[in-house]
Amino acid sequence: MLVIKNLEKFYKGTAKGISGVSLHVEKGDVYAFIGHNGAGKTTLLKAITGIHPYDKGEVLIDGIDVQKNPLEVKRRIAYVPDNPDVYEFMTGIQYLNFIADVFGVPVAERKDKIADYAKRFEITSSLGDLISSYSHGMKQKLVLISAFLHNPKLLIMDEPFVGLDPKAAFLLKEMMREITERGGAIFFSTHVLDVAEKLCNKVAIIKEGRLVTSGLMSEVVKDQSSLEAIFMKTVKE
Repeated sequence: MLVIKNLEKFYKGTAKGISGVSLHVEKGDVYAFIGHNGAGKTTLLKAITGIHPYDKGEVLIDGIDVQKNPLEVKRRIAYVPDNPDVYEFMTGIQYLNFIADVFGVPVAERKDKIADYAKRFEITSSLGDLISSYSHGMKQKLVLISAFLHNPKLLIMDEPFVGLDPKAAFLLKEMMREITERGGAIFFSTHVLDVAEKLCNKVAIIKEGRLVTSGLMSEVVKDQSSLEAIFMKTVKE
């Protein structure tokens, strides 16, 4: 589903970026991407979604090269950034319909999905309000709903649990499982290591722009250790 080969991306005039990153996210995977602040998580996520051009390497999503056919790739993915920047002059329902229009979601299908997701996230009564009146958590819920509208094959998220209340976080985990059950995949960064350990079948740890470990969660976390213990040991080395 997602193949990253020797990816390199550096910001001009700095040594900040990522180098030699390779990993493979397969259908059905819930893949956690962890690292300390500034390790390169967001840089990688923006590179593989086509937001940032990269210097070297290759990124394939559903077999399609991100640089050679970016529009076709974007039809197959959804990206949830670490900060829910949305058009605040719109109402919630206007924003969701706008996103549905961009992805060509039929009217009847979008109505059913919006009604379902809004009810689950308990924001139905606020969809007619301007987004400028929303709290951070409500904006996060709106962005999450918009990401699920077109049935993405690959869902890429940057710290998706930040700002969510416990019930919303539980619902998000359920929705993530729904994507994988129909053959999709999830690749997301998080600092919530206990959630990652319980939810994900695979994990990658990045440090100073380079992967230090990746693979099955059961193999990375073994000998009665924990993901938190593995991570803390890694960042101290």
